[in-house]
Amino acid sequence: MTDHKVAFVFPGQGSQKVGMLAELAENKPVVRETFAEASEVLGYDLWALIQNGPQEELNMTEKTQPALLACSVAVWRAWCDAGGAKPDWMAGHSLGEWSALVCADVVDFASALKLVRLRGKYMQEAVPLGVGAMAAIIGLADEKVEQACAQASVGGELASPVNYNSPGQLVIAGHKAAVESAMKLCSESGAKRAMLLPVSAPFHTALMSPAAEKLAAEVEATEFSAPAVPVVHNVNALPESDPSAIKQLMIEQIYSPVKWVASVHYLVEQGATATLECGPGRVLSGLIKRIDKSVETHHVEILDTLEASLSALQ
Repeated sequence: MTDHKVAFVFPGQGSQKVGMLAELAENKPVVRETFAEASEVLGYDLWALIQNGPQEELNMTEKTQPALLACSVAVWRAWCDAGGAKPDWMAGHSLGEWSALVCADVVDFASALKLVRLRGKYMQEAVPLGVGAMAAIIGLADEKVEQACAQASVGGELASPVNYNSPGQLVIAGHKAAVESAMKLCSESGAKRAMLLPVSAPFHTALMSPAAEKLAAEVEATEFSAPAVPVVHNVNALPESDPSAIKQLMIEQIYSPVKWVASVHYLVEQGATATLECGPGRVLSGLIKRIDKSVETHHVEILDTLEASLSALQ
């Protein structure tokens, strides 16, 4: 048994790709079982979509969110089936926070699938296509990015920081014109790169308030329980044990910035020495390494990485 204190982390939108989890599914029946369960809830064959695409359909927010939730839950179940140790904390990036809540027994899988499908639908509907934008700003201090956004937000147009991903990587979002103006200001202030992201809506901005209002009623009607494992929330980078307070945080999360840097700092301050990324890709592992090099990062996506992580973290 290692003396690691481990946080499981769950990826958000952007980590999806056609063919994900195919190899793990061949070796771990629980993966296909998880997708069969999801397909029944959603009313379409989710496994066929993530294996065969097309990528454009998988990238539709309303489809991406249930797909990534199911991937993370399938990996978590494969971990548990293999006798993996229970983590000390969980955290998810944006949509990934829903995956964390399912795996921490706060909300059941079927209810979460319905909620994230609606979350994706409402977020997409909140701002007409082409009106909003998101951009990554690389290599500029957070304060300067925040200043650029404030300067670019004029005449009812909005640009705001939305994902505090790692030191020197901050994602901004809002109205397209304001975001482009903020990008220009960031470049003039010395940003290494300012690039538009292939995302269809300005997530985590005040423009998402209509989506939050619609989802609030659905969340309110869903049963939440106290977490079996503490989940660190995006909105305040702290865990919460009260189910009704968790509901409120999940609504606020839709229009509030993702405090990923602060969340990782909190985990490290609490004693976390390792993380395990549950789901496709290694985006969060990369961000965590940039936030704190001392943290040992692991991820599970294929059988080899599952076995390697089991032996490292048991």
